[in-house]
Amino acid sequence: MKIPMGLIAVLCLVSPTLHAQTSPTFDCAKATGEVEKLICADDELAALDRKMAEVYAKAIESWPNEEVTKQRAMQRGWISGRNDCWKSDDVKACAVLEYRTRIAELQIQSGQLMVPPPVDFDCEGGEDKRFVVTFYKETDPPSAVITYGDDQVIAFAAPAASGAKYTADDTEFWEHQGEATVDWYGTKLLCKPR
Repeated sequence: MKIPMGLIAVLCLVSPTLHAQTSPTFDCAKATGEVEKLICADDELAALDRKMAEVYAKAIESWPNEEVTKQRAMQRGWISGRNDCWKSDDVKACAVLEYRTRIAELQIQSGQLMVPPPVDFDCEGGEDKRFVVTFYKETDPPSAVITYGDDQVIAFAAPAASGAKYTADDTEFWEHQGEATVDWYGTKLLCKPR
């Protein structure tokens, strides 16, 4: 099959652009460790790395200086955690999840998403504090900001046999058939939407 010269010229012009679009934000020649090398070799991870950079830059612009200092330290910690995915049975799945959850956290914390209406709950065992959940369905994975009294966590959708389950470190919210069971740092609550 003979390829027309015009098509070859177009492909030569487009090819460097396509490569630039699938590269991560860091220099792959300096990549160290299994995870960074995987990001350089994988288009999905490279795209997530670029999205992370975009969301992080927008977040930094929106925060006051003291929050920027705190978030820069958190970002360095996140990179270290992402790089620890080499210990996982599925390194890529771990890295994808790390990127997606951090992107969602940054989008929520910096106000890059429209805030959905919060849902108030009445809870047995926690009547002394207000319990509110704000569900963000447009994040990937879906997420929920769970507020109990003055404390707040961002939890992410987790597999459940039925209903909707969101988990974070030491917190689980599972809503099923109009009731929610909650484990908030060891405190068990049974809640119903108001």
